[in-house]
Amino acid sequence: MSEEVVVLEPGDEQAKKIAKAMASQTANDILGSLKDGPKSATEIAAALSIPITTLKYHVENLAEAGLIEIVKTKWSSKGREVKIYGLTERLLIVAPQVKDIKSVLLKFMSLFGFVVLATLVVAVLLPLLAPAPEIPDQAPRMMAAYDGASTAAEGVDNGMMPDSGPDPRVVAFFFGGTAVILLLLLYEVYLYFSYYRKRKRKTLD
Repeated sequence: MSEEVVVLEPGDEQAKKIAKAMASQTANDILGSLKDGPKSATEIAAALSIPITTLKYHVENLAEAGLIEIVKTKWSSKGREVKIYGLTERLLIVAPQVKDIKSVLLKFMSLFGFVVLATLVVAVLLPLLAPAPEIPDQAPRMMAAYDGASTAAEGVDNGMMPDSGPDPRVVAFFFGGTAVILLLLLYEVYLYFSYYRKRKRKTLD
């Protein structure tokens, strides 16, 4: 039997019923007893050593919350109908309020803007607070350095400054932040198509 996925929003009616049913330790003990297999109310009461009236109260709450269900019925030797209870095959997920894909994209666009702004701040402050270490000159490269200096001097004479390129630490900061946002975006899109859209469809129905 496949599991039914149920997405709950905090504060909705079903979530309140589950919270009410699970508020008592007795209810948790009943669920623990049913982990071993379906049982009748009399069998559960005997296993937990609680009055049958107390058990019926919690069983009704758990059934109304959708945590347990009647899996079958049988007849006692006295001709009475006996209900057999078991755990429901459900995966309960508590998720935020139903979203639309536009709100998801707008949220991550703002996060990306924040990463761009933070990268600019890091690019300005990093050379002041933690300058990149200088690489000592080596003898075999003296001629290349001389040629490079000559080229740079010519560029300055022409009104151009030599381009040393962006700091690798700033580049790593930017791409690291972008990668994290991308992963979070993919997860949100997965949740939207897997749960939020189904929840929204059920709400409209």
